[in-house]
Amino acid sequence: MEGGNSLENYLNNLDGADQGKKDFIKKRILAFQEIEEELKKLKPLLRNAQKKTLAYYNKNANYAIVAPTDLILDYLKDIKDILKPEEWKVYKINTIW
Repeated sequence: MEGGNSLENYLNNLDGADQGKKDFIKKRILAFQEIEEELKKLKPLLRNAQKKTLAYYNKNANYAIVAPTDLILDYLKDIKDILKPEEWKVYKINTIW
């Protein structure tokens, strides 16, 4: 379902769904585009953090943590785990909708 047109076609052809349900589905699908845009913004931030960390260590070779890389890696691992299809079943079972 790529592009806005196919999403709109899908929603228009959704039989028996009220407008609230269609709005909900549209919001959920469009959120993936928003996530992709936010991910694109991360790359330059990571590069900048790496440069600043290297500059810091060039002046202060010590055990200080300049950027929380361990935490960032943990978050990324969590995101990858959430996106695995076998995890979706958990969300479906625990859904309150």
